[in-house]
Amino acid sequence: MTELKRELGIWAAMAIVIGTVIGSGLFRVPQTMVQSVGTGGYVMLVFVVGGLLSLAGALSYAELGAAMPGAGGEYVYLTEAYGPVWGFLYGWTQMWVAKSGSIATLATAFFEYMATFRPDLEKVFYTIPLPIGEHGAPLPLKYGQILAMVLILFLGLINYFGVKAGGDVQVVMTAIKVGAIAVVIVAGLMYSNAGTATAHAQTPLAPLTAAGFFAALVAALWAYDGWNNVSMVASEVKHPQRYLPLALIGGTLAVMVLYLLANTAYFHVLSAAEVGANKRVAAAMMQRVFGGWGASAVSVAVMISIFAALNGSILSGSRVPYALARDGIFFRSFATVHPRFATPSVSILGLSLWAAVLVFSGRYDQLYNYVIFASWLLYGMTTAAVIVLRRTRPDLQRPYRTLGYPAVPLLFVGAAVLLEVFTLKNSPRESVAGIVLILLGLPFYFYWKRRNRDNI
Repeated sequence: MTELKRELGIWAAMAIVIGTVIGSGLFRVPQTMVQSVGTGGYVMLVFVVGGLLSLAGALSYAELGAAMPGAGGEYVYLTEAYGPVWGFLYGWTQMWVAKSGSIATLATAFFEYMATFRPDLEKVFYTIPLPIGEHGAPLPLKYGQILAMVLILFLGLINYFGVKAGGDVQVVMTAIKVGAIAVVIVAGLMYSNAGTATAHAQTPLAPLTAAGFFAALVAALWAYDGWNNVSMVASEVKHPQRYLPLALIGGTLAVMVLYLLANTAYFHVLSAAEVGANKRVAAAMMQRVFGGWGASAVSVAVMISIFAALNGSILSGSRVPYALARDGIFFRSFATVHPRFATPSVSILGLSLWAAVLVFSGRYDQLYNYVIFASWLLYGMTTAAVIVLRRTRPDLQRPYRTLGYPAVPLLFVGAAVLLEVFTLKNSPRESVAGIVLILLGLPFYFYWKRRNRDNI
């Protein structure tokens, strides 16, 4: 039987972390965040908190990944710590909600930036006359959503033809992305006519409240989401005991630095009111600095960024349903490894097709609330697995041990609980939908378990 191959080196592993995390969030969520917390200073604070929480998660996952470098990431860790039903629910959630929803969200942001050059992409070509849109209204379908679907399927095909091909695309596109972001940062920080932004910097858009802070934190954590993706392809990373911790920790730190520098540049050039009024904040900043061509250039940079994040999400996320199917608790065909390309070919195509369907499910901010709630429910459990396995599996070989244990995992778990509470309060519809979709997996789990038992 054909097996997955270890063909991803340290640069590809780092590129999966950095390239997948930095997608559309850096360029989109500052608007939502400043509307929630009121000032640029508080936005920076939330980004620091979100970065430290993500780093706490990365430090914890580094121990798990180095000890258990198998395909599927959290699926492997949750199964080992809590039993197969929890591993299955994670994989089920990734396939139908979290990873597929994240891919759909990124593709949605891609077409919104492409609309800078082709405004007709925002045109509605059909409205579904059912109460499934915003606030129970009919759901409009746009031409740009078709473009987003095509992009997802195109990247799915690239990854179908080999993990090395997907990894090489990830390295190249991430390098271009980081270079483009560096140009935006330098342009903003060097801008000398920032008097307007400075004069209005202390005028808050809204008073700071706990609910507002956590609403902004949800947006920031969406921007940081993806730091864990490299663990999903652990079975294809060379020297995983060494490279996985390096990629997780180093990549998360690099992203945090880039986010703080970029937001410093935004608020150096624009006032909080201007950031709050622009969903394409980087484009607004570059237009202020360079005029019309600056906004167009940054739109191209954002699309490159999203392209890399989409590729990394499909590359990593497709290994989760593959791992479930290999263990007999998902559709058998998803366990197929292509005899020539050594990729989980059916899993790649299945995830890509479902994510393409989800493109039609809603707006950008609806989608990331939908994704964050489901993801962080299981991220918290996975991080807690570090503590659980220290007790239940003291014999497990741990090439890397979590720095700051047990305080670091406990910090992450506590933050995850608070985040879930406030997300449920602020976005009840999306959160409940996430819970329902997770629980819908249980009948399928017991069906597949029974089928496996009958086949023995």
